Amino acid sequence: MDGVVRLAVNGTLMRGLELNQNLLTIAAIFLRETQTEPAYRIWSIGDRHPAMIKVKENGVAIAVEVWEVPASGLATLLIQEPPGLAIGKIRLSDGEEVLGVLGEPFLCEGQVEITQYGGWRAYLEAKNDQ
Repeated sequence: MDGVVRLAVNGTLMRGLELNQNLLTIAAIFLRETQTEPAYRIWSIGDRHPAMIKVKENGVAIAVEVWEVPASGLATLLIQEPPGLAIGKIRLSDGEEVLGVLGEPFLCEGQVEITQYGGWRAYLEAKNDQ
């Protein structure tokens, strides 16, 4: 029997977005929407996908989705992620620690910070309203 891990996603892997099929293909199961603890900031990488980074100061809670992912599918999922994104540990607002998609700091250099929107989906909605 394959083990499972909980994975928090904050961008194009979320339901209804561009790479969500990557989760569905590995038989991941959506569990819930929630937020991180207020310790993260997020950037738009060329308006293609976000990159979230944990920070020491001035962090906020970022909207995420938590999925149950078969452990055997985690490598497949990571290989399909855009360059500069990685799997790390993320603490959620309720204190639970799960795996999550994080950006490498170099990826955010020169990119648009979207932390004030509280997440990728809210940023996309605000862009569409303009």
